[in-house]
Amino acid sequence: MATSTHTVTNQAPPLVGYDVFTTDRPLAEAVERHLAPGPPGLLDEAREELALLGRTAGSAQAQRWGEQANAFPPVLRTHDRYGNRIDEVEFHPAWHRLLGKAVGSGLTNAWGRPGGHVRRAAGFVVWSQVEAGHGCPVSMTHAAVPALRTDPVLAAEWEPRLTSRVYEPGLRPAGRKPGALFGMGMTEKQGGSDVRTNTTRAVPLAADGEYELTGHKWFCSAPMCDGFLVLAQVPGGGSRAEGHAGGLTCFLVPRVLDDGTRNVFAIQRLKDKLGNRSNASGEVEFDGTWARRVGEEGRGIRTIIGMVAATRLDCVLGSAALMRQALTQAVHHASYRSAFGGPLVDKPLMRNVLADLALESEAATVLGMRLAAAYDADGEADRALLRLAVPTAKYWVAKRCTPMVAEALECLGGNGYVEESGMPRLLREAPLNSIWEGSGNVQALDVLRALQREPEALDAYLQEVGRARGADHRLDGAIKAMLTELADLETVEVRARRLVERMALVLQGALLVRWAPPQVADAFCASRLGGDWGAAFGTLPYGLDLAAVVERARVEA
Repeated sequence: MATSTHTVTNQAPPLVGYDVFTTDRPLAEAVERHLAPGPPGLLDEAREELALLGRTAGSAQAQRWGEQANAFPPVLRTHDRYGNRIDEVEFHPAWHRLLGKAVGSGLTNAWGRPGGHVRRAAGFVVWSQVEAGHGCPVSMTHAAVPALRTDPVLAAEWEPRLTSRVYEPGLRPAGRKPGALFGMGMTEKQGGSDVRTNTTRAVPLAADGEYELTGHKWFCSAPMCDGFLVLAQVPGGGSRAEGHAGGLTCFLVPRVLDDGTRNVFAIQRLKDKLGNRSNASGEVEFDGTWARRVGEEGRGIRTIIGMVAATRLDCVLGSAALMRQALTQAVHHASYRSAFGGPLVDKPLMRNVLADLALESEAATVLGMRLAAAYDADGEADRALLRLAVPTAKYWVAKRCTPMVAEALECLGGNGYVEESGMPRLLREAPLNSIWEGSGNVQALDVLRALQREPEALDAYLQEVGRARGADHRLDGAIKAMLTELADLETVEVRARRLVERMALVLQGALLVRWAPPQVADAFCASRLGGDWGAAFGTLPYGLDLAAVVERARVEA
């Protein structure tokens, strides 16, 4: 029934029909910066590919897919109608469309093409803004490659499947599918992040490299995947020379065996999570489950650490994606909403808030893309930098995501607090990346281990920030203060978080001083490094060119 009691005015139009990649200036500039020195045609090819994905991400259709995948979460079917155990997870068609687009856009294929990590990282940031949950299997499939490469035979068999651009859902032998997805199972009830306390047992079979697993995984990410990397204990008593040294070992567990029978993979239930609701996270029981060993016995953590590092970088990129989408929505709303006599975006206090949010978003993007470029370069110094910079960035960027998204939501007022705005979904998703692949304390302790055991990692980090030394006195002062803290590593654990925070801010500041517009670098250094900043967003000091910072973040549909 129509009513005529009021006319709707002063509402922002839907932000739809825009190019998520091209309108993201920090991201597009990072792609150009890191790919321009590459082979001829590489940058143009990447831009075309990413702009196509960006236009799809900004379309009304893709936005509906994201809404539907979140509104209709996966459902576990443990048995069929006759009582047979099937352990299948059903998803809404929108989930499959999102995942198909991700795989088809090369988001699981970074390791074997020029500039692959930069291209893939940019695409991950773009497509995650549509819906973040489906990024979990995308990330793990991409990240499984370095772990599998410890076994050339397994890598030759599985890597072409994982890097395929064809997504085919359903449980079948992986060798009969055009592409495959991978999950991971490390966490157990009694240990959490302390995976050395895992109790899942692996008993060697007659065939070399084959085992049977018995035990559980308290968090098994994406249990509908075709294969999983898991950790389990091999009974000791042998020697490496005999082939059975025992200890915590990495294994590949396929969901379906080559003969078409289902592997023993009992999904007990799916987690009812705060956010990330489109993605299935399960509790899994193994009972005589067939597995292939990956790497040597007793060296499971060393084998799987490459996968962990790559997924940690995706935590940075995923957080950057959430920040960027939240910022985009906040600036868009403020550009069209009028209050107290003019557009919100022109009000000095709102401009301060938006500029502060923009700084946080750009710093996260620039840092994440720099680390992706280090993966592509793959030199000795780059690998050393990643060893220290990845947990540093993961700690800080993931930590900053939740308060940043919450502040962006507040910019929309009550409109941002309702589900239709999409902002509550972003806010529920925001804490995930701080927890996934090791919470804040785990990251901070990992940084300390690198500092204490790998001096080449600190050298690489200092060389990276040193490239900007002398360009801003506040950055120079922050580097000096950081070096003072680094001088005492004997009693550092109690202040590890503060040290890692400082290292992250110095690295972000150095990158922005080198590559961002002067207005952005000036505002970042004045607030994050110069100490002229409050405890909440919107407390940037007077005298900065905040209008230019906000204008840089604006998107026109």
